[in-house]
Amino acid sequence: MSIALAATFARRELRGGLKGFRIFLSCLALGVAAIAAVGSVRAAIEAGLSREGAALLGGDAELEFTYRFATQAERDWMTDTALTLSEVVDFRSMAVTGTGDTAERGLTQIKAVDEAYPLIGTVGLEPQMTLDAALAGQDGLPGAVMERVLVDRLGLAVGDTFKLGTQGFYLSAILTREPDGAAGGFALGPRTIVTTDSLENSSLLAPGTLYSTKYRLDLPQDADLAALEAEARATFTDSGLRWTDARNGAPGVAEFVNRLGAFLVLVGLSGLAVGGVGVSAAVRAYLAGKTSVIATLRTLGAERGLIFQTYFLQIGALSLLGIAIGLLLGGVAPLLLAPLIEARLPIPAAFALYPAPLAEAAIYGLLTAFVFTLWPLARAEEVRAATLFRDALSGGKALPAPRYLAMIAAGLVALVGLAGLFSGAWRLTLWTAGGIAGALLLLAASSLLIRFASRRGGVFSRGRPRLRWALAAISGPREGAASVVLSLGLGLSVLAAVGQIDGNLRQAISGNLPDVAPSYFFVDIQQSQMAGYTERLENDPAVRRIDSAPMLRGVVTQINGRPAREVGGDHWVLQGDRGVTYAEALPDDTRLTAGDWWPANYDGPPLISFAAEEAGEMGLDLGDTITINVLGRDITGTIASFRDVDFSTAGIGFILTMNPAALQGAPHSFISTVYAEEDAEAQILRDLAGQYPNITAIRVRDAIDRVAEVLNGLAAATSYGAAATLLTGFLVLIGAASAGTSARTYEAAVLKTLGATRRSILISFTLRAALLGLCAGLVALGAGILGGWAVSHYVMETDFAVIWPSALSIVAGGVVATLLAGLAFAWGPINARPAQVLRARE
Repeated sequence: MSIALAATFARRELRGGLKGFRIFLSCLALGVAAIAAVGSVRAAIEAGLSREGAALLGGDAELEFTYRFATQAERDWMTDTALTLSEVVDFRSMAVTGTGDTAERGLTQIKAVDEAYPLIGTVGLEPQMTLDAALAGQDGLPGAVMERVLVDRLGLAVGDTFKLGTQGFYLSAILTREPDGAAGGFALGPRTIVTTDSLENSSLLAPGTLYSTKYRLDLPQDADLAALEAEARATFTDSGLRWTDARNGAPGVAEFVNRLGAFLVLVGLSGLAVGGVGVSAAVRAYLAGKTSVIATLRTLGAERGLIFQTYFLQIGALSLLGIAIGLLLGGVAPLLLAPLIEARLPIPAAFALYPAPLAEAAIYGLLTAFVFTLWPLARAEEVRAATLFRDALSGGKALPAPRYLAMIAAGLVALVGLAGLFSGAWRLTLWTAGGIAGALLLLAASSLLIRFASRRGGVFSRGRPRLRWALAAISGPREGAASVVLSLGLGLSVLAAVGQIDGNLRQAISGNLPDVAPSYFFVDIQQSQMAGYTERLENDPAVRRIDSAPMLRGVVTQINGRPAREVGGDHWVLQGDRGVTYAEALPDDTRLTAGDWWPANYDGPPLISFAAEEAGEMGLDLGDTITINVLGRDITGTIASFRDVDFSTAGIGFILTMNPAALQGAPHSFISTVYAEEDAEAQILRDLAGQYPNITAIRVRDAIDRVAEVLNGLAAATSYGAAATLLTGFLVLIGAASAGTSARTYEAAVLKTLGATRRSILISFTLRAALLGLCAGLVALGAGILGGWAVSHYVMETDFAVIWPSALSIVAGGVVATLLAGLAFAWGPINARPAQVLRARE
């Protein structure tokens, strides 16, 4: 059997042009383009973060400490290593204007800097001036700069004064650009910049206050960052330092971009799967139209393999063309839209043509084309020559030969494996693949059920000839009910699942959470202030509940004498510092799941009560030892018990609780939550902030609003990916409607001959499209709700309730989409002359 001969036949077949393959090419190109565009934008952001790593970080390297300033030995090492050293103190506090009942307060993220800040880049101020001049102050008060959103919230203007703690400040300028802002990650309040020296009398940096210090290093040009990191960690072992350098200047942003990009690529794969349905339908329709050609070849002695190779090569060439179009669109579109994208991004991006994401998209496209075209190609090979002259493909076997099934399975495994490898999110990839496979199986079964129900629906259509015609057409093999339900249904399923997940997450955060969450978090309460603080709240009838606990921050450095990450992996508990508290007795609302609480007045070796769920995820057992670095001091304790910790209520929850003697002598403050009536919240804040200006109040509703803003961006990005999937499904729907034009033309001719009017035939076509769209929408709704429940329940661990507005819009969308596609191809069959159609049919 000659490949050259098959190639010759394939080349001659392609001379007929792209007729019949426009939908094929569109589906493949759109799916590849979506994945290529997402990958290109992610690569541009990663390149921007890498290129501007030092600027984002504010230096070539950064050493961060929690709750403390660097020791003299640490400062000496940094001074000897760096050309220039800059110290930054970062914490939250309240900015206050006015006095008494007329005072206005706003949560702000304070950055206290020295004269060397910023090492890299410039601070943008309005009116224009240097940062040194702005922070010098006026009228005997130190200067400050503040973001406009907080200035407006407090009703300030440049030249006004405000307080941080007990210290007054002069507002010298509006902060318009913070060169190292992206490295700080998510913040609950707008930024205010002051000098560290000006906070000396503010009472905001007292022992135990929640703050972190960051030391930025300007290094020699030939500095080896990896070697310096290793030296710092070895020199100051278990000091609790965290190292970041210009190789990844904004690690939180980079991780977020990677995860979001991986998720969007997986959404794009869903769109490619929808396109695969269209590709398969297009190949099947094309081969059905090649009945006479294939029959002639078989009659002349062509073997099955030669026919398969001929059309495999032809479809392969067209697949390469579709993939090339998709790569061109996906690579060029981000370049053309770069100004718009950059304007929306808070971080730098370097837009260019990146080979890696384009290659990834091409591989996905090739595997998808292979998997979805192999089935119809293989079935065509099995059809005997005598049956090829009439209804070729429907007369073959239901399944292709086992070798082809094995090849299809191998292609699917490769597709899922490469998706997991490229995205790095194996769990999410498997969930996505399982969801797509489950949805396809559900939709395929539903299409069979729809055809069966249509055949049995005659009892409901008695006396309704138009409905009877519609049901008869749906139940027939030529209407393409399977293609409509599979393509449109899968696209709608993805959109429905995204809508349900997004709606439930928003509802959990902004709907249900305020009902169970506290009104305020108060932090940095000094031990000497606790009595007066508690007395004020306990005597207020509007206060329902007060929870308070001592608060320290510590870094888990070792588990059972080994580096913590070797045991617990990349678990979130081990990423950065965590809250640590102590308690003498077991709190009333705490339930132990294993082990025992320490006895009263226990003063033996340190003991730990650990959160049960997180302990299970990290593989911890009773009796394991954990080393926590608190203020540069290592404390090693033994796990004595596990307990339930519920973080879903936004109340106080600590992963680690220790016996009081274990933390004796460590300076610390207290954290407290207050549950009060909403109309009493303002007065509570005025009283406590007026009496204790060092206390920071975080209003939970404001925090929820900040999270909701982030969710808006995530939902928009995800919706764009789902919309691309739906657009692909609509293209497949158009292809199915186009492929059925011939059958509908013959049907209309027969009905006209029997006396049916054009109006009746049009109504029948409309009913047919609406019923198919309704069925596709209902099945997609079921699949989407099921997928949304699974993600909400197992991945996000939130309650789930059907978001009916989103659900009903999915059903309506299915009906509208099929109506538009069906009616677009209905006019030709309706206007055709019966005599010409029936004579041609003979």
